[in-house]
Amino acid sequence: MPDWTWEYEDYEPSTERLRETLCTLGNGYFATRGAAAESDADAVHYPGTYAAGCYNRVTSQVAGHRVENEDLVNLPNWLPLRYRACPEDAPPGHWLSPDAPELRAHRQVLDLRQGTLTRCTRYDDGLGHGLEVEECRLVHMGDPHLAALRTTFRTHGWSGALEVVSGLDGRVRNAGVARYRELEGRHLTHLRTGSQAPGTVWLACRTTDSDLAIALAARTRSSGGPGPPLESDPELTGETADWRLTLPISPGTPVTVEKTVALHTSRDPAIGAPLRAALDRVARAPGFAGLRAGHQIAWEQIWRRAQLEVPGEAGRILRLHLFHVLQTLSPHTAELDVGVPARGLHGEAYRGHVFWDELFVLPYLNLHFPEVSRALLTYRHRRLGEACRAAAEEGLAGARFPWQSGSDGREETQTLHLNPRSGRWLPDHSRLQHHVGSAVAYNVWQYGQASGDTGFLHTKGAEMLLQVARYWASAVVWDPDLERYRIRGVVGPDEYHDAYPGAASPGLDDNAYTNVTAAWVLERALALVEELPERRRGELFERLTLDGSELARWADVAHRLRVPFHRGVISQFDGYGELAELDWADYRARYGDIRRLDRILEFEGDTVNRYQASKQADALMLGYLFSPAELAGLFERLGYRLDDDTWRATVEYYLRRTSHGSTLSGLVHGWVLARVRPAEAWQYCQEALLGDVADVQGGTTAEGIHLGAMAGTLDLVQRGLTGLETRADAIWLDPVPLPQLSTYGFNLRYRDNWGVRVQMRCAEARISVSDSDLEPVRVMLDDHVVTIVPGDSRRLRLPDAPPAVPVGR
Repeated sequence: MPDWTWEYEDYEPSTERLRETLCTLGNGYFATRGAAAESDADAVHYPGTYAAGCYNRVTSQVAGHRVENEDLVNLPNWLPLRYRACPEDAPPGHWLSPDAPELRAHRQVLDLRQGTLTRCTRYDDGLGHGLEVEECRLVHMGDPHLAALRTTFRTHGWSGALEVVSGLDGRVRNAGVARYRELEGRHLTHLRTGSQAPGTVWLACRTTDSDLAIALAARTRSSGGPGPPLESDPELTGETADWRLTLPISPGTPVTVEKTVALHTSRDPAIGAPLRAALDRVARAPGFAGLRAGHQIAWEQIWRRAQLEVPGEAGRILRLHLFHVLQTLSPHTAELDVGVPARGLHGEAYRGHVFWDELFVLPYLNLHFPEVSRALLTYRHRRLGEACRAAAEEGLAGARFPWQSGSDGREETQTLHLNPRSGRWLPDHSRLQHHVGSAVAYNVWQYGQASGDTGFLHTKGAEMLLQVARYWASAVVWDPDLERYRIRGVVGPDEYHDAYPGAASPGLDDNAYTNVTAAWVLERALALVEELPERRRGELFERLTLDGSELARWADVAHRLRVPFHRGVISQFDGYGELAELDWADYRARYGDIRRLDRILEFEGDTVNRYQASKQADALMLGYLFSPAELAGLFERLGYRLDDDTWRATVEYYLRRTSHGSTLSGLVHGWVLARVRPAEAWQYCQEALLGDVADVQGGTTAEGIHLGAMAGTLDLVQRGLTGLETRADAIWLDPVPLPQLSTYGFNLRYRDNWGVRVQMRCAEARISVSDSDLEPVRVMLDDHVVTIVPGDSRRLRLPDAPPAVPVGR
């Protein structure tokens, strides 16, 4: 398979939804799953179109409870294009699709470079009536409101007519996730349809609660064949708008149908009414060839900024990951009020909510598309008031960001979740993952260091970082016996553990990840205060009512937070080492795949809260966020010693006690092991690479990609293996090249320099700066500083580089 394409050579109904997800096309404004245009939603196919930030709230009755959820809405389906053969020598056939018995061949090609999906299908009824269908589709990266299909039909062995119906379908629901199907899935109301110019139909509707207006207009044209269309008429119902064409066709005279669609919502700026905007845009749109040309130019510009060169199969998968990250968070995203949807715009899992996944996404974007990072952080800032209200409801100061966010920043985390293994609805306590605030603060700081955007860092960024610091300083309690501050009643990233065995209330004490990152936030807040211009500092202190006594408390808490240890390793939380050991061999023998160990134990009437078993070892997340030197310094300032032996023992301890129930787990373990046990790192890196491609979670990719894991694999190459940090006005490198991945290169943008090139090859790094850049770039490697001026490059010898191993091994 070529490096820039993703291909499927057959039709497999059992994997169709997985392929639909991986063949999704999008432009940051909206995305459409790679579903067959010929097929409606059923047990095999699930067409879905999602616009960034288009949410709606509904209420359901579940297990005797009234449950309210906000969902990313599945918008009306613009794909439908059905067809059937009407030979002169036989009655009209039935409507064809890949599920038809006449199917003889089916092939899909996702072109990553050009952003197109091509589907080639061949039918034959065994009586001499053959039909070849080639469809090419795009979701326009230049004009974010346009999408198009071009479908070409060729007959073999017969002449007659081809009946084609091109339409818009408003009979959609949110039904793409099996475990949500007991929940209300109807989000659209007030559907209207109509037609305008010949070949153009439209559909308008509103969401039931958020009252968003949505409009689509579809223009259908035909060309080729032995003659003009025999019939062409609109067919309208209350929920569908179709244009029916009857087209003459014969061997050697192919017929082409082009369908161009415009999508607008009432969230769009600079429009009057969405329906008028959609009709005007589709009327002005060029034909498919013109659309495709503009689309390709837009993709060329994006790929130039995100150039990534990794050899072999790993490189091919990384390009697919990058493609889907860029389709979800493109330069168009910089114009929107949206966050990072954890499952992309590719499906309905997690209801399209915004979690902490930006922690894995923004570090990559900061060095390529900083304007997108700024917009995603601005999404958080616009909801800072809601985060402050959430903290105040706890009786605390500052800002507590929600574990799951949607339209307005309130806590969207469900109160019940379904265990599909047992069929039981269970209480959900994941809203106690208050560490998401530290992720927001971390991204603010990292963005500022990479971009040099003090305009943001000293205003909106400072407000967020200081309010998160204020929350942590007010959330701690003093333990006079330990002479330490403690954070109690929270849940860490692990998620398997949400309470102590037999406890009447949820929550855990002194989660190591939560406490250490809280200390880091307090330190960074104090450092930011020091670097603020005096006037800005005064304005900020006045608005936030900050004073020196509060800052003194921050400093005290930052250096006296408790981090629990047991048996010479960092404890995931206080009491973790006292939990029972799990018989891992027994569970693997009985169940095989035990990634979702929590569901297995609940099915057996047990609970993972009783065991030293983790979904993802959140103590090891500290090694993902912080370089070894920075992490050791953090612990030292907290009054603890974290030497190499202690960290290595901690890593080994949790490796034996982690089920990897999250797609982020392999990523984090691969990142950490690259520096601790490099011989074992590659297997976890491979799991991270294959997470969605091979659907290692067993069906979850069909519900949407795992955006954090995909972006994280890109950042594994960009920062994890290079040790790249942006701080103190320089790029710092501390490479740990894996033998299986020792040669690669990428472009990045560092502050005002757009053309910084990093190339790693076994024992050396080559850093170059484009001659069109503005400033010299300082690079720190092995305590040596090198200044590279625009138009120059430097080769730097890497210390302790291992011998290369072919990537295929």
